[in-house]
Amino acid sequence: MRILVSGGGFVGTYTALRLERRRHGSGPEVVLVNPENYLQYQPFLPEAASGAIEPRHVVVPLRQILHRSRLVVGEVKKIDHDARQAWIHTLAGESLDLHYDALVLAPGSISRVLPIPGLADRAIGFKTIAEAIHLRNVVLARLEAAAGSTDAEHRRALLTFVFVGGGYAGVEALAELEDLARAALRRYPELHPSRPRWVLVEAAPTILPELDPGLGRYAHAVLARRGVEVVANTRLESVVDDVVHLSNGDQFPAETLVWTTGVRPHPLAARSGFTCDEHGRVTCDEYLRIHGPDGQVVDGAWAAGDCALVPDLTTGRPSPPTAQHALRQARQLADNLVATLEGRSLQPFRYQNMGALVSLGRYRGIAELPGGIRLRGFPAWWLHRTYHLLKMPTVNRRVRIAMDWAVTLLFPRDVTALGSLQRPREAFTDAAEA
Repeated sequence: MRILVSGGGFVGTYTALRLERRRHGSGPEVVLVNPENYLQYQPFLPEAASGAIEPRHVVVPLRQILHRSRLVVGEVKKIDHDARQAWIHTLAGESLDLHYDALVLAPGSISRVLPIPGLADRAIGFKTIAEAIHLRNVVLARLEAAAGSTDAEHRRALLTFVFVGGGYAGVEALAELEDLARAALRRYPELHPSRPRWVLVEAAPTILPELDPGLGRYAHAVLARRGVEVVANTRLESVVDDVVHLSNGDQFPAETLVWTTGVRPHPLAARSGFTCDEHGRVTCDEYLRIHGPDGQVVDGAWAAGDCALVPDLTTGRPSPPTAQHALRQARQLADNLVATLEGRSLQPFRYQNMGALVSLGRYRGIAELPGGIRLRGFPAWWLHRTYHLLKMPTVNRRVRIAMDWAVTLLFPRDVTALGSLQRPREAFTDAAEA
């Protein structure tokens, strides 16, 4: 028997790990398909972008942690579940037709890009480690370019950084990168008269609308004290010719635009014919089994995570797309899949939300915990780091991250811009043409 796990995020990886532990003797073969050969720990992306953590340390090689599963590095393009067939485009550029007996659908989500003029051409996302590294290089490269510019208007555009989206990702990314730029500016005497402009645009009345309003106001105040312009109740209208146009009528030149307004489910479920809601999430029951258009269980098909509409029995609402829910769903899904194979009864997914943690840069954060407990400042920042360090897979990565933090306490931030990494063959081709 073969179990296909589509996606190597939290759900896919932890489902495969759980299945490995539950397998006995010659159990089913587990095949995990993922576009990358690593698991990315999303909560540490902002610190990887700012250089507080070495980027390699926030990813875990899948081959290192999956000992009895087969890893296929590639992308599942389409699934025909009736025929139990999946079509995969591998990293080698080849097509692979894979037959399976049971499916775990966990491709996760992708950035939600709106049809705003210029957005697709000019914006930078913040969902992958590659985007985090690229954004760090962009910020440092903008400082270098501004230091060498003699045009005041061009310098202002280079030093203007706009983040659209005031949720967790946008706030944390902006806070960490503003820390990085502030540290870097000490080494740019040419820019001492200038001051980078950081703008956070949010369509809701407040930033971090998912949290207690008091915590949102505290986060707003912390950012404002650092000179960040928080523009609420405002949408991005367009970004054409490096000029940002906002719905409140404001417009200004900016060469850096970061889009962090949320995600949408990966389209794999919809294009494979599974029943999805209006947002593109495949419909599931409380046991993580996929349902068909008639409401009946689809035999041998399971799903969880960002791509799945999973009822939360503790709240009566769909489970939110958070890492803590994904981890617990993965474990319950694997247990129920094994129980199905062994003819045992299934257990519903139940999970009590442990709260939310948000970092606001060095030594500042907010936390909303069960029981109405709310923390601000250093305690929340320390809790954010401690919790995620403990949740980071493998002792190897935990030790490396702790060492990274220790180094940043003892030594200045590394402000080297490695933008040429995005163009690795440029020097060689220039030499060939010389």
